[in-house]
Amino acid sequence: MENLKITAKEKMQKSFDALLHQFSKVRTGRASASILDDVRINYYGQPTPVKQMCNISIPEARTIIVQPWDKTTLADIEKAILAANIGITPDNDGNVIRLPFQPLTEDKRKEIVKNIKKISEDARVSIRNIRRDINEAGKKMKKDGEISEDEEKKLLKEIQDITDEAIKKIDEAEKAKEKEIMEV
Repeated sequence: MENLKITAKEKMQKSFDALLHQFSKVRTGRASASILDDVRINYYGQPTPVKQMCNISIPEARTIIVQPWDKTTLADIEKAILAANIGITPDNDGNVIRLPFQPLTEDKRKEIVKNIKKISEDARVSIRNIRRDINEAGKKMKKDGEISEDEEKKLLKEIQDITDEAIKKIDEAEKAKEKEIMEV
């Protein structure tokens, strides 16, 4: 019975972590180095993350500067950023690549908030699916005679409490991200 609760908590935490990871990739109008997390270039035959090949700095709120340690990779990095389709056109001056973030329009902000709500709802569905699977395992244990009816009821209530806590964390993260996006 304890194993089921631990499993539920772990799986729900993984869903929450995945949500935060997705949130970190959403453009907010401010420069964030996490936007380059999935950008990779072919470096000596290996797909290598850009972050491992460059110094990435944010000198002002709306600009990222990518300075490769090996200048010969500059064009490849620029192509990889364009191919990643992150919505930013790189500006290559021969030494560094500048990524200028344009201020978001009101319509674009609302569109991003809709996307945030969809990502959050997907996370909530994932949490509920975990709850359903754990509840079914608990009911199977009762049916197999491993636990009593009272223990089953107690387990279902505790799993519901864990689920409510996880959904509350998602709601709070969603509100915080929404506030960050709507901030001008």
